[in-house]
Amino acid sequence: MNVLIIGSGAREQAIAWKVAQSSKVQQIFVAPGNPGTAATTAGKGENVAIGAENASALAEFATRHAVDLAIIGPETALQAGVSDALRTVGIRVFGPSQRAAEIETSKSFSKAFMQRLGISTARFACFTDYDAALAHLNSLDYPTVLKTSGLAGGKGVLVPHSIEEARQGLHQLMVERVFGNAGQEVVIEEWLEGEEVSLLAFTDGLTVSAMPPAQDHKRLSEGDHGPNTGGMGAYAPAPICPPELAQAITRAVLQPAVDGLRAEGRPFVGVLYAGIMLTAQGAQVLEFNCRFGDPETQVILPLLESDLVEILEACVDGHLSQVQPRWKVGSAACVVLASEGYPGQPALGKKIHGAQRAVDANEHRLLFHAGTQDHAGELVTAGGRVFAITGLGRSLQDALTQAYTLAQTISFEGMQYRKDIGARAYIGSDEDAFGGKPSNTYAKSGVNIDAGNRAVELMRDAVRATYTPAVLAGIGSFGGLFDASALKEMSAPVLVASTDGVGTKVRLGAATGRYTSLGVDIVNHCINDILVQAAKPLFFLDYFATAHLQPEIAAQVVTGAAQACLESGCVLLGGETAEMPGVYQPDEFDLAGTIVGVVDRAKILPRRDLAAGDLLVGLRSNGAHTNGYSLIRKVFENVPLDTVFPELGVPLADVLLATHRSYLPVLAKVLAQTDSPIKALAHLTGGGFIENIPRVLPEGLKAIIWRGSWPVPPLFALIQKRGKITWQEMYRVFNLGIGMVIVVAPEQAARLQHDLPEESWIIGELAQGEKGVGLQ
Repeated sequence: MNVLIIGSGAREQAIAWKVAQSSKVQQIFVAPGNPGTAATTAGKGENVAIGAENASALAEFATRHAVDLAIIGPETALQAGVSDALRTVGIRVFGPSQRAAEIETSKSFSKAFMQRLGISTARFACFTDYDAALAHLNSLDYPTVLKTSGLAGGKGVLVPHSIEEARQGLHQLMVERVFGNAGQEVVIEEWLEGEEVSLLAFTDGLTVSAMPPAQDHKRLSEGDHGPNTGGMGAYAPAPICPPELAQAITRAVLQPAVDGLRAEGRPFVGVLYAGIMLTAQGAQVLEFNCRFGDPETQVILPLLESDLVEILEACVDGHLSQVQPRWKVGSAACVVLASEGYPGQPALGKKIHGAQRAVDANEHRLLFHAGTQDHAGELVTAGGRVFAITGLGRSLQDALTQAYTLAQTISFEGMQYRKDIGARAYIGSDEDAFGGKPSNTYAKSGVNIDAGNRAVELMRDAVRATYTPAVLAGIGSFGGLFDASALKEMSAPVLVASTDGVGTKVRLGAATGRYTSLGVDIVNHCINDILVQAAKPLFFLDYFATAHLQPEIAAQVVTGAAQACLESGCVLLGGETAEMPGVYQPDEFDLAGTIVGVVDRAKILPRRDLAAGDLLVGLRSNGAHTNGYSLIRKVFENVPLDTVFPELGVPLADVLLATHRSYLPVLAKVLAQTDSPIKALAHLTGGGFIENIPRVLPEGLKAIIWRGSWPVPPLFALIQKRGKITWQEMYRVFNLGIGMVIVVAPEQAARLQHDLPEESWIIGELAQGEKGVGLQ
């Protein structure tokens, strides 16, 4: 089949690159295309000297060259009616009609449309009269954003920091017309605070299929400073928008928009793109776009495993419901190289060096031309954004490394690009994380239950359910008796014991009435503490202390501990409930426990053969587990626990009270292997990465942690941003999504990951040096 792609930028080249991978395609025409088209289309691509908005010429060309499918890239072409002209002559088109495209090309239409459908968006008002707009602006008691209603190349948005700036901006848009006719109508809307995410979706006008969420970087300079641009970089998938949140946005925003357009006689076929602000009040729509985003396309399409042409045909032919796009595991990151003077008056005609070498780089690096021109055999700059460089990797950090490595091979006079693409997605620089100086540390946050007969009766059945024939005396005895004769079967049994507590997480449990999970927490915490020495748990003893005993609460806690013991084959041998008025504040309690396990001497970890070059493999945590809660409570002070932060998608209490998981079910079979590849284990508890990993290392070895090598749950980015906590402190306090670290020889890593029953990540390595932890 023959495919016509309309547009000349990096987005269109990325589309052509992906289309060329389809076995269904023989010829690709790109109108007008760019100097890089042929290099990325496997010989199938050919540029056509027709402007992207020349509807009649494009329709004539498509008819003459038997084009089977046309794909429209830029919004200006859609506004110009190119899709309608092509459909009129019988060409199948992926792209909405001119009327459907108004969801982007007219912000006033879009905002009114959202208002009609009840799609959540900021408060707004639209004006064509400057004096009326100024009067409205002066009457507002909230910060505003000013937007041209018409298209302005992604630049027609002003975010004033004061009322005076707002007045000046309004004058520039409506009187000075700095963005031309795009400013003849202006939208004044409420400024929303939060993280922005781009959610694009394929649609046939009925079915909506969302793509991986991406985050764009609109501002020119690092730290989101400087003027708005068309986009200085992007990455996908964006951890700030996990799958369940993306699904919720699809249901609440994208599907209603598609249904609403169809109901209003504007059926939409193509890519519908929602710019979403994740606010404390939930996800709100900033704007809709009617096409693939730029530079989002350059990071989304490389993650698509399916045949793009099959998906686009399904959209055009109205049977997208029969197609399920498949997406690759991994990340993509894009860095835009821009001209000096961009986004105002970019310097053009500057000779470009290194682009040809970059084309041949490797499969993990892609070079897309955004604003270049072949001038007398030499490649020169011909636009504000000159190149979009995409890196691919197993993690975002890998992808960013690939992209920035390629960026450094290209140069032209006045070249500028941001050095902090992707910084929002992982624990990175302090300034990027919270836009100010660090102010909190764990120390500053102030790091600092008796049973009556009824409590014993309430918990008795749950405790006894854990007993085995080895229990000779348990609950109610002064001391528990455990028959250890079975240990004789081991060649050299060694007992391993550990005591720990749940810490101030108990306050959150008390505040929500969720006590059972705390019992699970303490058992699993202790199991993990002895698991790092390869020990199997034998029995557990709990300690519950409070100011005034409430038997039902004590029983719930101990019942949770019993459940965790049952799941791990461990006996809850006994414990203590203590009532101590005056020691604890009313309604306060404490929870701790002691565990005893056994390991054969020959299998004790860590092994003595730890060496530089060994890899660190991380297993996911369930959240904060039982550590850092004094700091967490300080960060979320006065925040109701039923608050649903957009990046979390569920009430705050659900996330903070997720149970501390046990790694025994994950590691038991691997540890039992006669030639187990596990050299050492580190349980990331209080002290996070910085304090815990060195506990298993010999002198002369240090651990290097590769930041960004695993998906950090949104909870931790939220904690860092709200608390203004340095990244060093975050790594010293929290597990950041990794609850257990495995040390393994590099040649055994693949085998280990294969034998583990769940996903794991290689998060670092050991190196020679002073014992400790380094971050890179």
